[in-house]
Amino acid sequence: MATVTSNRGAQFHYTPEVPVKLNPLFDWPPNLIEYAKWLVNSWLKFSGYLLCVLLAAIAYFAFHPSQAAMTSLSLGWIAQIWLRNLVIVFSVAGLLHLYFCMLKKQGRELKYEGRDQDRNSKTHDFGNQVLDNMFWTLGSGVFFLSAYEVLYFWLSTKGYAPTLTFAENPIWFIVLFPLITIWSSIHFYWVHRLLHWPPLYRVAHALHHRNVNIGPWSGISMHPIEHVLYFSTLLIHFVIASHPIHVLFHVYFQSVGAAISHTGFEGLKIRGKKRVELGTFFHQLHHKHFKCNYGNIESPWDRWFGSYHDGTDAATKRIRKRKW
Repeated sequence: MATVTSNRGAQFHYTPEVPVKLNPLFDWPPNLIEYAKWLVNSWLKFSGYLLCVLLAAIAYFAFHPSQAAMTSLSLGWIAQIWLRNLVIVFSVAGLLHLYFCMLKKQGRELKYEGRDQDRNSKTHDFGNQVLDNMFWTLGSGVFFLSAYEVLYFWLSTKGYAPTLTFAENPIWFIVLFPLITIWSSIHFYWVHRLLHWPPLYRVAHALHHRNVNIGPWSGISMHPIEHVLYFSTLLIHFVIASHPIHVLFHVYFQSVGAAISHTGFEGLKIRGKKRVELGTFFHQLHHKHFKCNYGNIESPWDRWFGSYHDGTDAATKRIRKRKW
């Protein structure tokens, strides 16, 4: 049930139940029952996580270059990876934008911001927020995402990356998926804090923060410097043994997952009931207040370092006193 007080109601069209909850894995004392519920809701129901697993499996089994081809850097298989990523990112972000923003199939139900995205704006390139976001997402975003992927698969054929198969360790193979999301959250927090360092913010991260009223195309609409830092999370696979499906899951979690989390809607309603979790209010608060929630709900760094905004009025007052 939505809970709106006078202050929050003035800031958002829709406010979910607060305080915003983080991954209970890091709660103290440990609560295994709550964490089990978290895992069920995240991984055993249709969600962005499962969509990224599905996309990774399709990409690997149907559209992945052969091992032999990737032993040398050639335009053919590099273009194949770039085109595959372009089609997947365009399809997911495009369909979400079509459904929620153009056709408005859900109206403003579960929409955090009541207004539409900017169409006549001096802030955005082309004077249009969506075109601005599409340009940086499909141009710079897909390019650097694909570059990291190409680097990994090329060097893995030469033995520079530890590998893993399901037959070797089926339990670790499965557990690695949620661990990737936790690693992604840890990496994102520290990279994001760096990007909010004023000189780097002005040069690079300010481009992403043009989007106060976010939409699906806002997810990886970033400056090239930010793309290099943001996608460097994929370098973990040179350290931890992974299967190509893990790497591809990570690729789509960083790109498609960002489109989903920036939808601007808390969830997809089907027959009057929320069936699929989409955008997180945790990150929506960051786009509104800037100086909070640098990570995401998978890890507690914001809580540990005092930048956690849980959606309450008290948190808003506290965050407004922060310098950066």
